[in-house]
Amino acid sequence: MTFTGQEKSGMFRNRLQKVFRHLSKQARRQGISCYRVYDHDLPEFPLCIELYGDKLYVAEYKRRHGLSEEEHDVWMEDSLQIAAEVLGVNREDVFLKLRQRKPGRLGQYQKKEGGLQEFVVQENGLQFIVNLSDYLDTGLFFDHRLTRQKAREMATGKKVLNLFAYTGSFSVYTAAGGAATVTTVDLSNTYLQWARRNMELNGFMDPGRFQYAQADVIAWLKEAECRAYDLVVMDPPTFSNSKRMEGILDVQRDHAALIRECLRLLTPGGVLIFSTNYRKFILDQAALPPCEIKDITRATTPFDFEGRFARYCFLIKNPELP
Repeated sequence: MTFTGQEKSGMFRNRLQKVFRHLSKQARRQGISCYRVYDHDLPEFPLCIELYGDKLYVAEYKRRHGLSEEEHDVWMEDSLQIAAEVLGVNREDVFLKLRQRKPGRLGQYQKKEGGLQEFVVQENGLQFIVNLSDYLDTGLFFDHRLTRQKAREMATGKKVLNLFAYTGSFSVYTAAGGAATVTTVDLSNTYLQWARRNMELNGFMDPGRFQYAQADVIAWLKEAECRAYDLVVMDPPTFSNSKRMEGILDVQRDHAALIRECLRLLTPGGVLIFSTNYRKFILDQAALPPCEIKDITRATTPFDFEGRFARYCFLIKNPELP
């Protein structure tokens, strides 16, 4: 059956209304104002839509749509208008990104160019700087909302290491959980400074407790002191070939070596929270030293990601001393 453009738009509106009605109730019950509403639910509308309070972030997944540039612009504007209306957001507060854009073409929907477009959102009583216009990702990954809370609950009195830290949300949560120290490591100076600002925004400024390292995590791990941490958080990229790294990172190929290094740094009984968003990931338990492994993927999947693949997540515990 072939549908007209108007019929497809109606289907999109109906789908968005349905999921928003369901998810908004759960968000209100949990006191959450930032969450994912829609993620490629309909093949004709390959969009990811996230709500940030009174602002909307829309990412278009690259596809072969068969439309001219003008036709695509009309389709996109119609889609954004529907999203704004259904979710109750002003059209000027809708930000669009292409997940795999062609060089040199961001499109007419690239909003407010020239200067950072930052604002602060709250999650579980903590504050985070997000940016919906200047980077491909916004600064806060919703799929780890429950994982962050779990790390917070585990962090009291612990020495914490946050690897591939991005903008430091796990650092903020563990500091809020009463961590004795928090060390934040990332290769990007932009993200590391973002992490520092997130920490300072929440009042965590003591240089004796909160330290930052701009470094290639793989190289940093090899030089780090053994048995120095009680809790490690590691959420590596699926693939990275940054010029600032010694080699190429492939999470499926390299995860066992990374986990072994983390276990070396953990105290007896210490815990690693390891996560990856590689869809075909298989944990190579045979390549790991004796340790306790618990799959917490389901337990840490937030309401707005139920039924949608987001990532795998494991608790990996060092053996206690005999």
